[in-house]
Amino acid sequence: MSVDLATVKRVAKLARIALPEEEAERTMAELNGILGFVEQLAEVDVTGIEPMTSVMPMAMRKRQDAVTDGNKADDIVANAPQTDRNFFLVPKVVE
Repeated sequence: MSVDLATVKRVAKLARIALPEEEAERTMAELNGILGFVEQLAEVDVTGIEPMTSVMPMAMRKRQDAVTDGNKADDIVANAPQTDRNFFLVPKVVE
């Protein structure tokens, strides 16, 4: 896949980047180089290789999914100026 000058200008416009003509041509060459490198990566045979989460093999840290500090709704809204059934009441902002 290669990028032409029109595509570079369109992407620059969508990204709201001012791109002079000479810089657009240089950017086109750089993008084509990057895409060429990505195409080389697609040629690598990765059959039998499992995805990894880190370069170093390690077990993921996990915690118990247990409620340790709950049922404090009354304490949470205790300092609120106005509440309704443990919800904060705030002034209406949008009509």
